[in-house]
Amino acid sequence: MSASGGNKAIVAAFAANLGIAITKFIAWGVSGSASMLAEGVHSIADAGNQLLLLLGGRKAKKRADLEHPFGYGRERYVYAFVVSIILFSIGGVFSLYEGVNKLQHPHPLVNAWVPIVVLLIAMGLEGFSLRTAIKESNHLRGTQSWVQFVRHAKAPELPVVLLEDVAALTGLVFAFLGVGLTVVTGDPAWDAIGTIGIGLLLVLVAVILGIETKSLLVGEGASEQDVDAIEAAILDGPETARIIHLKTLYLGPDEMLVGAKIAVDSDKRFSLVAADIDAVEKRIRAAVPLARVIYLEPDVWFNPDAANPPTDAFVIKGLE
Repeated sequence: MSASGGNKAIVAAFAANLGIAITKFIAWGVSGSASMLAEGVHSIADAGNQLLLLLGGRKAKKRADLEHPFGYGRERYVYAFVVSIILFSIGGVFSLYEGVNKLQHPHPLVNAWVPIVVLLIAMGLEGFSLRTAIKESNHLRGTQSWVQFVRHAKAPELPVVLLEDVAALTGLVFAFLGVGLTVVTGDPAWDAIGTIGIGLLLVLVAVILGIETKSLLVGEGASEQDVDAIEAAILDGPETARIIHLKTLYLGPDEMLVGAKIAVDSDKRFSLVAADIDAVEKRIRAAVPLARVIYLEPDVWFNPDAANPPTDAFVIKGLE
C-alpha cells in the first residue's frame, strides 16, 4: 500500500471527524438529542482512531533490532486491532446504552432544527472523507470488489478508514431519521431508536474490523497470485527443477518473508549452488518486490516411489 495514500485518507478522515464532533456536541447541548450525543462520541472515537493509525504507521518504521529481528511492521496491525476495540466499546456500546436509557427516560427535543442542520453538514464532511478514501483505495484495489479489498488488503489503514466512513455516513442517516421522526411525530422514542441503530451498526463494523485485523496479526501468507509468481521465479531458470516446499508470511504490510526448500543437483559444487541461490533470490524480488526477506534451502530430492532409492538419500515424503 502507498503509505502516502493511506496517510492522506487518514488525515482527511481525522479533520472531518474532529470538526463534526464539535458541531455534534454543540447540537446535543442545544437540543438534548440522544442521537446527537451518540454521534458526537462516535466522531470523537473515530478521530482518536485516526491518530492511532498514524501512530502505528510511525512505529512500524522503526529499524529491526535484536529483540525484533524482522522489524516492527506488524505495529500497524496492532493499532488497527486497537481501533476495532475502541470502535466497539466507546462507539457501539455507549450508543446502545444511551439509546436504551433514552427509551426508558424519554424527554422531548428542543431546537430540533439545530441537529438537523448539523447532520446535513456532517453528511457533507463525511462524504468528503469517504471520497478521499475511495480515491486512494482505487489506486490499489485493481479488479477486486470492495468486499474483497477489505478482506484481503494487507495494509489495514485504508480498509479501516473506508469502513469507519461508511459506518459514519450510515449512522448519520439513522440519526437524521430518528431526529426527523421525533419532530414529525412528537415522540422522542424515535430519537432513541436511531441511537440504538447507530450502536448496532458500530458494533457490527467493529466486529468485522476485529476479525480481519486478527487474521493479519496471527499471520497471513501471500496471495495466490503472488505465490504463483514466486514459484514461477524459482523455476524460471536452470538452477532448480523442483520446489520441495514453499512458505510465505507477511512481516508487515510492506514486507514479506519467503522460505523455500528447493531441489538442486547433488553433484554441484557448493560455490555453484550458492551462486544459483543468489540468482533465484534476484528473480523472486523482481517478480514480487514485497518479498524482501528470502531464505532458500538447497536440498537433493529423490522420488520416494522409486523402486530403488539410494539408501543414504534424504527422502521428502508428502511434500513433493
